[in-house]
Formats: sequence, structure tokens, C-alpha cells
Amino acid sequence: MFVKQAIVLILVVFTAVEATSCLRCICDHESGCKAIGCHMDVGSLSCGFYQIKLPYYEDCGEPGKRAGESVTTAWKRCADDYNCATGCVEKYIKRYSGNCGGVGECQRMSRLHNGGPSGCKYAGTVGYWHAIEKCCHCS
Repeated sequence: MFVKQAIVLILVVFTAVEATSCLRCICDHESGCKAIGCHMDVGSLSCGFYQIKLPYYEDCGEPGKRAGESVTTAWKRCADDYNCATGCVEKYIKRYSGNCGGVGECQRMSRLHNGGPSGCKYAGTVGYWHAIEKCCHCS
């Protein structure tokens, strides 16, 4: 019984380390992991550390939004705050991870981040995944 619990604990820790490494690589890829403000990307604004778009911010639950604050102001502020932006990405990935079966954790994270809720179904997200994979050496 103890061996089984130890194996489960090791797998949980490994998955958490891989997810952290993967997020850092996504952040590096998107902005050099810096608060870079907003830039036009494929016809709409992408902001901050992870170059988050407004619908993505809304889908992750609008973290950090203050009472009476517009969603646009909250999104731009959150995107340029590393902890808020990272929390948003984690919530977004968790929300849509069921749409991405049969792939490793980092591939799921990368393709959902890049391609949206159905990112694992789009061939266009494979190149993005390979760029992240080279950084983190994960699956």
C-alpha cells in the first residue's frame, strides 16, 4: 500500500513540475516572460506575459477584476501581472482540458493556450506545441 501511495505522490509532483516548466516556456515564447502590454495579433489585441486575448480572460473567470471595473481594464491589468496572468492561464487550461484527450500535459496546455478550447483538434497548433516542447523538453 505504501509503495502505491509513493508512486502516486511522485506522479503528482512530476506532473506539477512539468506543468510549471511548460507554463514558463509558454510565457517565454509569448513575451520573453515580461509585461509587454497589448499588441495586435491576428486582428485583435493580445496582452501581457502570455499574450492573453479578451475572450480568453473572460473564459478563465476574469481573475482580479475589481468591483465596478470594466472587464477591459481588468484584463489588461491582469495580463501584465505575472501571478494574475498565470492563474488565468491555469484556470483556462483546466476548464478546457477535457477537450484534449490522448496527449501529454504540456502538449495539452500549449495547444489549448494557442488554439482555444478546441486547440488540440487544429493542425495549426502543432507548430506552437513543438516550439514549447523544445523549451521544456516535456510531453
